[in-house]
Amino acid sequence: MIDALLFDFDGTIWDSETEVFRAYSRLYEEHGHELPFDRLAQAVGTIDGFDPADDLETLIGRDLEREAIDPWNALEGVPLRAGVQEYLDQARARHLRLAIVSSSSADWVDPHLLRLGIADVWDAILTANGDVDLAKPNPQLYRDALQHLGTVPERAIAFEDSPHGIMAAKAAGLYCVACPNEVTARLDLSAADLIVGSLVDLPLDELLERRALR
Repeated sequence: MIDALLFDFDGTIWDSETEVFRAYSRLYEEHGHELPFDRLAQAVGTIDGFDPADDLETLIGRDLEREAIDPWNALEGVPLRAGVQEYLDQARARHLRLAIVSSSSADWVDPHLLRLGIADVWDAILTANGDVDLAKPNPQLYRDALQHLGTVPERAIAFEDSPHGIMAAKAAGLYCVACPNEVTARLDLSAADLIVGSLVDLPLDELLERRALR
């Protein structure tokens, strides 16, 4: 029996990644360059990867006004992804435990959870907080989350949107559902156990039934 659901944050619960990609793409175009998607993909779902601002500064040979152009500062209107609220509501109705497992920092995750109206539904929130050694694809945060929830990999399901996240979840022994966004849909997500375009396409009851039949 499944007793826990573990969610990635950026790109999975809300689509911050697509908005940031679009903003950086516009910034590159304004300076006569094209954002290198293959290099950007190296940083999705982890930390200490490709930095678009650093790259663009190298290309144009001067510093940018970082505070003025930081696309992460313009995400206040980005909502929950389709189907997420329904999953959380149904999980609570079923008394399933819920966790966030993110390579981001708590000071990034917590304010957005408040803004999105879902700060109080989680039994555990695990974040890397700038520690490269904890960030995905390292599975340690998933292992820590399972311990916090008092469960085992066989009784939990992970939800991810990126190769780094999927690698971490699978290395922790979890069944992993990939729910890519516009950006991560272009990446290789084949290591996931299941890929869906949106959680709307796979109601929680159906997912639990599929998992029980495996």
